[in-house]
Amino acid sequence: MTAFVESPLQLLCAVEAHAQGLAGPRTRVLARADVPALTAGIDAVQALGLPPGLDVEVAPAPRRLPGGVVVVGDPFSGAFQSALLRAPRPPERIVVVDDGLATLDLARRLLTGAPLVRLTAPPGPLRYGLGTLAARRLRRVVDAGRLTLCTTVPLDDDALDGLDRMGVDVRTHDFAWLRSRPQRDAPAEPTVVVGSALVADRLVHADRYAAWVRGIAADGPVRYVPHRRHDPLVTALLEGLPGIVVDEPRAPVELRLRGLRAGQRVVTLPSTSAVTLSRLLVSRGVAVAPHAVPDAWWTERAVPELRRHLGRTHELATRAAAQSAAPAARPAGAPRRTVAA
Repeated sequence: MTAFVESPLQLLCAVEAHAQGLAGPRTRVLARADVPALTAGIDAVQALGLPPGLDVEVAPAPRRLPGGVVVVGDPFSGAFQSALLRAPRPPERIVVVDDGLATLDLARRLLTGAPLVRLTAPPGPLRYGLGTLAARRLRRVVDAGRLTLCTTVPLDDDALDGLDRMGVDVRTHDFAWLRSRPQRDAPAEPTVVVGSALVADRLVHADRYAAWVRGIAADGPVRYVPHRRHDPLVTALLEGLPGIVVDEPRAPVELRLRGLRAGQRVVTLPSTSAVTLSRLLVSRGVAVAPHAVPDAWWTERAVPELRRHLGRTHELATRAAAQSAAPAARPAGAPRRTVAA
């Protein structure tokens, strides 16, 4: 199996997919060379001891997808879509792993046949055309029963039933491999604020975001963990405020915070980390609190569809927390439906 990853979370979820044995005994993970944050992610994952049969290396984005089983973390990536379209034939199987809340958008677009383009910015005509062609090619993979979705995002029953009818093999996971590794040091502060990329992406006003973090610190010591796509000016401002310790943006928060103890809490704006950290921490007695974005914070770039999409974070985190506190009858990794390989 070959895995192409472009973010630290994709890397971590590719490791989880390999640990589940979704594509055989050996996996070669190729981390995109032009994503600096991946270097720290690779180092952190390797320090935990990789599962048997898995190797990670830094490599350029592929020109075309190989045959066999291919793992991808971002079907919205232009690099992935171009490689998919250049391949003379689709891979034997495509396994999609999580890259944040985009999992929800992917499920919706698979079900509706919409182009594979991001919600974060309106695409130009060339990008829209690429997303349209990639959606058609991926739909053929689905129609052939050769698409697996390996996710920790708790999709609702309507989405699961729709994907099931299409022939998508949905596999859930709760970071079983990561939870099996020895605990690392964790922040000592009672409150950890997980930074958001919404400011750097110019979707939220920086001054209101900084005031929010400052207000949390007024109630007690805070550890602030910047997002890998953070606004340097906001981070520098927070470093100078009393009661706030600012970390370096490096390894994924799932690795850095998994050792938090009962009584601590994590606060975050709408993001995937609210869902993933609920999976990891709620059963340990750590509260994870996603904070809704007030209307006055949004910039003009934040279109209504994106706001609604991000607004689902609280519901998803609540569902993930409930499943982690009282696991459902179907264990992590069990298929929603079974598809022959």
